[in-house]
Amino acid sequence: MTEELFSINPFDGTTLNTYPIDSKAAWENKIEQSNLAQKKWTKVSVRQRSAYLKGLADYLQKNKLTLAELATKEMGKPLAQGLTEIEKSATTLNWYADNAAQMLEPEMVETEAQKSYVSFQPLGSILAIMPWNFPYWQVFRAMGPILMSGNSMLLKHASNVTGCALAIERILTEAGMPEHLFQTLVLPSSEMKEVIAHKHIKAVTFTGSTSAGAQVAAVAAGHIKKQVLELGGSDAYIILADADLKQAVEVCVRSRLNNTGQSCISAKRFVVEEKVLDTFSKQMVAEMEQRTTGDPMSTATQLGPLARIDLRDELHRQVMRSVELGAKLLCGGIIPDGAGAFYPPTVLTNVKKGMPAYDEELFGPVAAIIAAQDEEDALNIANDSVYGLGAAIFSRDSKHAEQIAEEQLQAGSVFVNDYVRSDARLPFGGIGQSGYGRELSYFGLREFVNIKTIFIR
Repeated sequence: MTEELFSINPFDGTTLNTYPIDSKAAWENKIEQSNLAQKKWTKVSVRQRSAYLKGLADYLQKNKLTLAELATKEMGKPLAQGLTEIEKSATTLNWYADNAAQMLEPEMVETEAQKSYVSFQPLGSILAIMPWNFPYWQVFRAMGPILMSGNSMLLKHASNVTGCALAIERILTEAGMPEHLFQTLVLPSSEMKEVIAHKHIKAVTFTGSTSAGAQVAAVAAGHIKKQVLELGGSDAYIILADADLKQAVEVCVRSRLNNTGQSCISAKRFVVEEKVLDTFSKQMVAEMEQRTTGDPMSTATQLGPLARIDLRDELHRQVMRSVELGAKLLCGGIIPDGAGAFYPPTVLTNVKKGMPAYDEELFGPVAAIIAAQDEEDALNIANDSVYGLGAAIFSRDSKHAEQIAEEQLQAGSVFVNDYVRSDARLPFGGIGQSGYGRELSYFGLREFVNIKTIFIR
């Protein structure tokens, strides 16, 4: 078994820190503490919980620069984007603090009973297994509904952002949150089976790859425990012939390159009607090549390194294999000299089924352009994926595009003339191999509660 975890700066390859893993006795004790903390927390009124969350949100805002710098060092996120991530986390905590009480109110139902209603009660300790790409946002978007509904939370973060995980725990303590309500488990993924099986773990929320999510789901299901899975995505953005191409290109590139392309809901497959294919492709290349790559600590940098060298190398393998199978490289595709896990903004065209750029998720700054004969063909291509997290459609006829978005595109979120993103006010999640269950909004709040029927004769 691994004896320690470590984080490496992907900008220069230096080791930032090492962290001794929790012994079995240590992580079992954390779970026991979490269980006891939850029993106390459930007696705290929703109004008081809201006050705690608002205090935490304020504390995040006050410490956002320190937190963002740590994320930049551990996984290469451009500093400006790290600051935005902290601000979004604080906004989401405030939204739940302002709205959860109403959403958790019992719902009265008229029956033959003297009184009957639906009550929403906490489950207990919830295990969150989170990825490295948004090391704060992923955690806080789960934390808001988990804590507001009366549960406690245990975090197993990605090993390369262990520093961020421990910083979150420290921030909660400094912000005055109740002791042991949130705790970080410093463990490798290989230890998760036993953790999930623990009697005090009542449910699991997982964000990460489809393959890892399947393993988590199998273990949790084996112990009859609820799961919410937010997994991979290969979002298709359809560009119809009547689209405003200038706007479409700007939005598509912004989505594709956000977080250096390392986002499950980045635009990845660009399905373009043949009538505008050449124009769109040329404009996309020009827009991609304008982006500034460099030191992620610089506020001028728009693209940093990928989070790890092995991830960069796997992305390059997918690009090169697609080229071998007939894709055309319009720009990028060359690993730069020097230190760091850098990969240039890359555009592939002539992408077809059977290529990695068509079939697989490309987790990095690579755009795959796929030609469609017409609207019907574009829809078939967009839906021809095992994933179903997000999608977008661009057209000047927004009414027609809305009809396509609602009735024909197969995804958990579909945006018209804009890029897919999460928002605390709207549910977020996918279908197919992008997972199941929903995070955020009213729906996310009710994923980890006992929806209990009360019937009084």
